[in-house]
Amino acid sequence: MAVLVGRDAPDFKANAVVKGEIKEGFTLSQFKGNKYVVLFFYPLDFTFVCPTELHAFQEKLRDFESRNTQVIGVSVDSWFSHLAWVNTPKGVGGIQGVTYPLVSDLSKTISADYDVLVDGVGIAYRGLFLIDKAGKVRHQVVNDLPLGRSVDEALRMVDALQHNEKHGEVCPANWKAGAKAMKATGPGLKEYFGG
Repeated sequence: MAVLVGRDAPDFKANAVVKGEIKEGFTLSQFKGNKYVVLFFYPLDFTFVCPTELHAFQEKLRDFESRNTQVIGVSVDSWFSHLAWVNTPKGVGGIQGVTYPLVSDLSKTISADYDVLVDGVGIAYRGLFLIDKAGKVRHQVVNDLPLGRSVDEALRMVDALQHNEKHGEVCPANWKAGAKAMKATGPGLKEYFGG
């Protein structure tokens, strides 16, 4: 598994479903210089853990938007499959109401570039990448197929990155927005621990 943290996020151009419409030529680079991006991969449309995650991101979408962060989902399904899933009611396993972009990685090149493609299976692990406004990957986490991710943790990481950029402080374990951070110095560590 490749570590992309600290590197430029691989760009892509693909078809996507955005707010219930097919959009051709959707790119990651359109957000560079303007927005943070939470790019997440999920195995397949019309499955089981996946709709819980997609709905969880939708439920927190305003929280991401208030942090100038674009949420983007990616799977190896076609854009037609994405569109059918978006038009399927939640009560029967659909994701009706999901409005953020769902990118079609039908060629599997995006999943391969982010090194989340499951060998011999042709679907993606549950990878999540936080990309800063300069287009660099600042955080990544990859879950195995049966393990759903925490959307709250993704929001916490956006907060931590933005806090570090704004204040120059580092964010200790279990840090949350509004909590005490520290200067990355010996005296800063002592002050944090009250010494």
